[in-house]
Amino acid sequence: MAIGDAQVDAADLETVAQQLGRTPRGTRAIASRCPSGHPNVVQTNPRLPDGTPFPTMFYLTCPKLNSLVSTLEGSGLMKEQTERLAEDPELAAAYQRAHESYLAERDAIESLGTQVTAGGMPSRVKCLHVHVAHALAKGPGVNPFGDEALALLREQALWPAGDCSAS
Repeated sequence: MAIGDAQVDAADLETVAQQLGRTPRGTRAIASRCPSGHPNVVQTNPRLPDGTPFPTMFYLTCPKLNSLVSTLEGSGLMKEQTERLAEDPELAAAYQRAHESYLAERDAIESLGTQVTAGGMPSRVKCLHVHVAHALAKGPGVNPFGDEALALLREQALWPAGDCSAS
C-alpha cells in the first residue's frame, strides 16, 4: 500500500493496528523495528488524511517499549533532563540540533507553518516517547534524550529483549 511517497506493507499496518488497538492514521513508513522484526516506530505524514496537523512525525507503536518508556517518564527523568538543558550548553546545543533536524525533515515532506516540533523540543523534555521514537528512527547521535532513555533501558536489560509481541 502506498502512503504518501513511501511503501507500507499491509501486514505491517495490521501489526501496528494490533499494537495500537486502533487503525493507524497518517502512516508514511515503518521507521524502526523491534529486535523481533515487528514495527516499533512509524513515520507519520505531517497532516492526517482529514488535514489535521500531526506534528509527531515519529510515533512509538511497540506496546512493550511504550510501557518501559512510561516507567521512565514516571521516574522523573524528563524533569531532570529539562533541568540539565539549562546547565549544559553542549547538551542544549545537541537538543537544538535534534529539533532543527526534526523540523527540516518534517517540512521537507510538508510544512505545517510552525516551528513547533514534538516532545517539548528545543526548550524542555515533554514526551519521552517522542524522543525514543526519534532516536530509533534516526539512529544514535541525533536525539540526545532518546539515546539516553534507550541506554537506560539497555543498562537495566529491559529492552531489547525477547519477542515484543509475546508481551
